[in-house]
Amino acid sequence: MIDFGFDKLALIGAVALIVIGPEKLPRVARTVGHMLGKAQRYVADVKAEVNRSIELDELKKMKTQFEDAARDVESSVRTEVQQASSALESSWSDLGASIGGSLQEPPGTPPQYKHPKKRWRLKRGATPLWYKQRNGIRTRAQSGAARVARFRPPR
Repeated sequence: MIDFGFDKLALIGAVALIVIGPEKLPRVARTVGHMLGKAQRYVADVKAEVNRSIELDELKKMKTQFEDAARDVESSVRTEVQQASSALESSWSDLGASIGGSLQEPPGTPPQYKHPKKRWRLKRGATPLWYKQRNGIRTRAQSGAARVARFRPPR
């Protein structure tokens, strides 16, 4: 950049005073100052615009990188899910073949009855006993008089 010292500025001022004259020098100096200010603002605006465009390009690159990474993750998850579902279906069909029939029946046919091979005449509760014991649910019915006698305070 051009290096202006005090001596060079004094020389330029003296030449301007001689060439322009003392009457017009303040107006010319003010005009030159306004133009230099406008030029500096213009340069600053151009620099800011260039910086914004560079940042925008960087953001676009980052966006495409993130989108590519998201697509890669999505495709890998999709392939893993497909592999797991195909493995589950193959094991399910192998299990059905080992039982002796197909577990998947054609649509429209009613399911065949299979005997539960249990003591079906014996009445059983729907809730398992271990669940009732764990959650504090009563398992035996007690009459009202027995309940009063049980919880009566001692004398």
